[in-house]
Amino acid sequence: MEYITLFLDALLDLSNAMAPYILFGLIFAGFLHELVPDTIVKNHLGKDSIVSVIKATIFGIPLPVCSCGVIPLATSIKKSGASNGSTLSFLISTPITGVDSILATYGMFGWAFTIYRVVTSMIISIIAGILSNIYVTKEEEKPKPAFSMAAPSQQNSVMNFSAVQKTNTDAEEETCSDDSCCSSGESCDDKKSCMVKSAFSYAFGTLLKDIASPLLVGLLVGALITVAVPDNLSEILIKYNWLSYIIVIAIAVPMYVCATASLPIAAGLMLAGVSPGAAFVFLSAGPATNTVTIGVVKKMLGTRTLYIYLGTIIIGSLIFGLGLDYLFRDVNVKELVHMDEHASLIAWASTFVLWGFVLYYVIKSYFLKEKECSDGSCCSA
Repeated sequence: MEYITLFLDALLDLSNAMAPYILFGLIFAGFLHELVPDTIVKNHLGKDSIVSVIKATIFGIPLPVCSCGVIPLATSIKKSGASNGSTLSFLISTPITGVDSILATYGMFGWAFTIYRVVTSMIISIIAGILSNIYVTKEEEKPKPAFSMAAPSQQNSVMNFSAVQKTNTDAEEETCSDDSCCSSGESCDDKKSCMVKSAFSYAFGTLLKDIASPLLVGLLVGALITVAVPDNLSEILIKYNWLSYIIVIAIAVPMYVCATASLPIAAGLMLAGVSPGAAFVFLSAGPATNTVTIGVVKKMLGTRTLYIYLGTIIIGSLIFGLGLDYLFRDVNVKELVHMDEHASLIAWASTFVLWGFVLYYVIKSYFLKEKECSDGSCCSA
């Protein structure tokens, strides 16, 4: 019973520390989604140049897309003429950060850690893109007609930046006729009102729905690590720091976890005594890689690009993890995790809202799968 109480306390502490920043980040991401057309992204990434790679990295940093959600967007960019290097740097930089994750990182670990995470992810992405442009052969750079990820059908649901702007009156009337942005009694000429509603719809109806399950898992695992890791294990990991790096890399590379959902796990590791560098390795390599993305990179960009992709992320994460441990060598690990003993009313309200949405989407997804299976549409005999 004591462990259950400790687990629930740790879960609430993690939720209160992250929830306000996650919700604010989601709202910011919703407006970003409405204001930035994807044509801007596609039109600047076609050249095999360092500038193109840097642009792809910068474009990818703030976009609120998870490590699987970035796949159809990257596929679309590649098919639109982006170079291998630009596509790869976009694939790496986008899932590591995201405006919601940046704000949540600040809420959990402070500005120094957040800036370090963003800057190092940019460096890793740029190096990977440049290496890909230099070393990938012409044969591997040719488009692969056999590749099929059904990107067009997924793109709109994952990351459609309202590239097609409806300028005529008929288009506006059509938009309002399907209740997509204007409620009854409101004028379709009120574009600001429509944009606000669309932004909130994307933030809480699309983006939060996409990350609900991994975020729930991340919070539960983070709380579990906080209370379940025995003292002697944390002492071993502190004494043999290299061992924690190996363990984290082995877990992070194949695991699917989005940037925001990785934060409570990293916090749990640090509260259990693992070094900031090892936790950073998880925050860097975890969102950037998973088994699905690894397969896509190999099929879409080639085997050599896959080696560059994995090698750059693993080596870069380890190097910057060691660098972070050096920078915080005189700092108590647990002091880096910002969790107040007495959460504010805003924190509690944000936790309530966040958990309400997360549980709603997780339960809804579960019952939909159950219904599909009962109809025989997803289960084999």
